[in-house]
Amino acid sequence: MTLPLKCRCGAVRGEMQPRRAFVRASCYCKDCRAYARFLGVPGVLDEAGGTEVVATAPATVRLTAGVEHVACMSLSPKGTLRWYAGCCRTPLGNTSRNARLPYLGLVTSCIDAAPQQLDAAVGPAGRCLINTASATAPVRATPLAFAWGGLRILAGIVGARLRGERASPFFDRDGQPLRAPEVISREQRQALEHGDASADPG
Repeated sequence: MTLPLKCRCGAVRGEMQPRRAFVRASCYCKDCRAYARFLGVPGVLDEAGGTEVVATAPATVRLTAGVEHVACMSLSPKGTLRWYAGCCRTPLGNTSRNARLPYLGLVTSCIDAAPQQLDAAVGPAGRCLINTASATAPVRATPLAFAWGGLRILAGIVGARLRGERASPFFDRDGQPLRAPEVISREQRQALEHGDASADPG
């Protein structure tokens, strides 16, 4: 079983293997919120400013069309690589700068599946909430689910490394990112953190 992936305009497409997903979680950190504002498209943040992702190994995701439209940005010179469809600014996922770390936070807004199908494949939404103290509205903390999710991510990363998995939709065979990341300035980042979408350099 696979779940289809698609950007808003349909130019970028792919698929993921949900049975190997680590955990489904919503992150309320300021960085994820700044990234969503950088993109400037609806449907990324929930009502409390959170972004929902499926943590998985990069090898479980494959892009089947529109690779030429894939773009990359980072909020700082050494920060997380944040991948999106440049054609319509749909978020795709977040990775480390190090291709040897088999982790991908796949943003669920690029998963082309009905809510019931997504729930059945990777578990229901709202169970694991991260960085709730930074939410823009009251959100209940889920410490047990957070701890369990962290263990599942760690186990998944270790398992992927032991299996020697190197495939990633966002890095080439030499471990280089498909696109050089656009690193925004500190001033642009601060503006985005304070909700100024006009700071978007795109």
